[in-house]
Amino acid sequence: MIYFLIYLFLEVIISVNLSSYLGGLLTFLEIIMSAFIGVSILINFRNTIRENLNAVSYNCIDLQQFQNLNLFTLLGAVLLIVPGFLTDIIGLLLQFSVLTSMLVNRYNVKSGSCKTNQKQNNIQKDNDVIDVEIINDNSTIK
Repeated sequence: MIYFLIYLFLEVIISVNLSSYLGGLLTFLEIIMSAFIGVSILINFRNTIRENLNAVSYNCIDLQQFQNLNLFTLLGAVLLIVPGFLTDIIGLLLQFSVLTSMLVNRYNVKSGSCKTNQKQNNIQKDNDVIDVEIINDNSTIK
């Protein structure tokens, strides 16, 4: 409860100061634009899930990190939809992969290395190989 009151206090202070500096029209446009960005992030969330699923399939991240990355993206999108300057700032920060990677510790890979480039190189090498059958023409029997 105390954290909610601290958040509410900071939200009011920041919103009043920025609204008085920007003016009513720009504050209204900021609320509309941030809500539009939040909704568009939610609409395109399937692409984020697809990228994170690829990272899980190549053992770049584990399932716990997968859940946390998707949770931060959803939370950031919802915070962008909610009116307020502090929520918009936090929502934008949660959308940047550098910050979420720091929070989730994405680069601490348990399996050793990410195998995306290795599999692509193997596929490329296999395309250059020509399969040949060697027939021995030794028809003489001794």
